[in-house]
Amino acid sequence: MTVGGAPRAGWAVLAVCCLAQFMVVLDISIVNVALPAMQDDLHMSSGGLQWVINAYTLAFAGLLLFGGRAADLFGRRRVFILGLGLFTLASLVGGLAQNEGQIIAARAVQGLGGAVLAPATLSLLMTSFTEGRERTRAFGAWGATAASGGAFGTVLGGVLTDVADWRWVLFVNVPIGVVLVAAARAVLTESRGQVSRLRDLDVPGTLTVTGGLVLLVYAIVRTETDSWTSATTLGMLAAAVVLLGVFVAIEATSASPLVPLGIFRYPGIAVANLIAAFLGAGMFAVFFFLTLYLQRVHDFSPLRAGLSMLPMPIMIIIASQLVTRIIGRIGPRPIIGAGAALGSGGLFWLSAITVDGTYWGEVFGPAVLMGFGMGCTMVAMVSAATSGVPMRMAGLASGLVNTGRQIGAAVGLAAVTTLATHRTEDRSRAGVPHLEALTSGYSFGLFVAACVLVLGVPAALLLPRRRPAAAAVEVPVPAVPADDATVVVAAVADPGEADGESSELKQGVQVAQAVPAAEG
Repeated sequence: MTVGGAPRAGWAVLAVCCLAQFMVVLDISIVNVALPAMQDDLHMSSGGLQWVINAYTLAFAGLLLFGGRAADLFGRRRVFILGLGLFTLASLVGGLAQNEGQIIAARAVQGLGGAVLAPATLSLLMTSFTEGRERTRAFGAWGATAASGGAFGTVLGGVLTDVADWRWVLFVNVPIGVVLVAAARAVLTESRGQVSRLRDLDVPGTLTVTGGLVLLVYAIVRTETDSWTSATTLGMLAAAVVLLGVFVAIEATSASPLVPLGIFRYPGIAVANLIAAFLGAGMFAVFFFLTLYLQRVHDFSPLRAGLSMLPMPIMIIIASQLVTRIIGRIGPRPIIGAGAALGSGGLFWLSAITVDGTYWGEVFGPAVLMGFGMGCTMVAMVSAATSGVPMRMAGLASGLVNTGRQIGAAVGLAAVTTLATHRTEDRSRAGVPHLEALTSGYSFGLFVAACVLVLGVPAALLLPRRRPAAAAVEVPVPAVPADDATVVVAAVADPGEADGESSELKQGVQVAQAVPAAEG
């Protein structure tokens, strides 16, 4: 189903995919504003509070590759609806949670549903929009949705927590999920899966990569109680490295790998995922620390704190629309570099927050700058990561770019919150007043996140330069009499895709046939 052949159906696919992606990304940050109310209601520890965020992002990051591969293998529509149903059910259970363990478990299952759902959204767009301009516009809308969902999550979370109850930050997904399931069944068409058996999935690869990521994040989180040099921390970090190494070895030898290592031959995949990790670490540190700073230090209500974040999603949407208009002319490389520079500049500016500062003096300006920079980076990053990838790997490519961002978010948030907590505790032991100690911790966490995001600037230089469009190559034919049929074929192929899989090259073929005047 393409835009060229079925415009209305194509844009209906876009609407369904973007709304689903928005819901998934929204839930990474929507609970941030509700954390203080959730902690009071469920009597949660500070460590448990962090795991409300980490359980979701970790399950999401650890299983995104599995979800992306499953979409390619079993059919994108089928996997989309399965992930959406699981996500919706987990949201209902989480809203009904009565203790810390239940809410964390529900968030983990939500992350699993999101990991199955999110890659299918982008791969459905890749297979539904095949024309250059329309595909760029579709990717721009998807990128804006993915980038702004996290920022809008804090706004919506504040509204729901203040007007209703913290449980509604989870309940809100239920009616949206039900509507989306009905819409998906009506609008989406099934792509033919490559396999029909569960055993064709790379279960050993899935287990090792998920286990490695879980151990990595858990080891970082535990540094709140165990030092970085303790035997426990070092042991878990070593085990994480071993599992991830085993994962790479499995992928290199498996007949049906979760991540065929050959995909990294396509220009931009590896670098775009590295930039995605930097972006994830920076974005979600902002959502986490800024909402806590506004509520705990400045005593903002959840509603006011959420509305205070509104400049970010607005600027993300503006930036995304601008990028879709210019990326075709200049390519993603300069846009990513400029976006990472602006986003990290806003983060460095925000890290100067003080106890006595005002919203308009210390928060509004950085939020505008960060939103614009992140919007630019997100859209261009998706374009760079999916450029030249064959359709049969569409789900995997989208899973990779989402995985990079979520791994960055999970590992980055675990690291910066641990460092921020240590800074706050050190300041408190030194006799610094509580609010000043909290602000110092938040400021340090934001500064570290800015240092990570600014790495996206030199990383962008590693992306391949934009190449001019290849000129049409006309196949020469011998001179023939005018009364004979003549067929001239001109084929244009993306030189970045010449990997031997000619059946999957994006080719433009023009055929002109001269109808003979003579008989025959």
